[in-house]
Amino acid sequence: MFTLFSVDDHIVEPPGVWVDRVPAALRDRVPHVVERDGRQMWVWDGGQEPTMGLNAVAGKPIETWGAEPTRFEDMIPGCYDPHERAKDLLSNGIFASVAFPTLPGFAGRKFQTFPDKDLAVLCVQAWNDFMIDEWCGAQPDLFVPMSIAPVWDVELAVAETRRMIERGTKALCWMEDPANLGLPGYHTDYWHPLFALCEDAGLPVCMHIGGALPSVTLDGTVPMVEIAAAFAHAARSSVNMMVSPIPRVFPDIKLVWSEGGIGWITAALERADRQWERHKYWTHLDEVDVLPSAVAKRNMWFCMIEEPLGLQYRHDFVVDHILWESDYPHADTPFPHTQAACKALFERVPQEEIDAITHGNAEALFGFPLSAALISRYGVN
Repeated sequence: MFTLFSVDDHIVEPPGVWVDRVPAALRDRVPHVVERDGRQMWVWDGGQEPTMGLNAVAGKPIETWGAEPTRFEDMIPGCYDPHERAKDLLSNGIFASVAFPTLPGFAGRKFQTFPDKDLAVLCVQAWNDFMIDEWCGAQPDLFVPMSIAPVWDVELAVAETRRMIERGTKALCWMEDPANLGLPGYHTDYWHPLFALCEDAGLPVCMHIGGALPSVTLDGTVPMVEIAAAFAHAARSSVNMMVSPIPRVFPDIKLVWSEGGIGWITAALERADRQWERHKYWTHLDEVDVLPSAVAKRNMWFCMIEEPLGLQYRHDFVVDHILWESDYPHADTPFPHTQAACKALFERVPQEEIDAITHGNAEALFGFPLSAALISRYGVN
């Protein structure tokens, strides 16, 4: 049996996340679920959005996938119920799980769109408290707490991240490229106070593909094209970070690129180094002359689900910086056949490297050792 630590799963927020955590006078303004035209919708002050789509197809035959489910009862309960999620993960040999938001966007960016920024801050705090108290509280030795922050203001982001560090968060869910949201980019010093806090606390900064990307239209193409090419977002964003001041000013910062895959890494590093050498003088990169590949191997961790080809090139990167993810309950998840998928994936990989990629690297990165009691109880020989 493979002992697994998933560094990328997703919470489909249950209806009470926000209304249960704000004053009664604000409950109609924060995200809440209403019935409209036979489906359930999230509604908030100035916006609305359907419940799921392909975010919640775990456990369903692929022939039935599409724009549904449209109601919570159309999903398997593990999508939104932490107790049921724990059962599902443990049944598949997954003994730790880092979960990203759904409604707030992968980086919590939706709250940036709220006209009332005081309300937006309350919504960020409510999601974070839900993560600690309800989600992780259901199975604290399985669920790894990760917090979001107000993405529109660095001082607010620092304050909320500091609050969450005190509450026990193990990671910050953040934007892979804030410039795409009209915010200061990583080639400025605007975000330095936040990265300084994360470096000092040893807090991994987890950036999920699509966490800060402009809207993408799928008109005229097939939806799977965007999914199949998603690794390009991770490549562009990570190379941008590699050449930015962030990992040079903060050499101990931990940067995690979720759901971007690993198969492209060696080619991207080779080209980034070549272009760095060719352009470093006129762009003044020679003033901080650390190659992009050196930054990546020191400061960056990359995640994969099922990439046998990518694994062939693992020694051209750093085995200790490769992580495994389940992506439950999204369409990429191997659940409920996770063990079989891992058997095929790691067929030619030495056990020492299997142990590192499947759980050891993540245990060290997040400071979250797997529970011996859970493994003893749920492990299958």
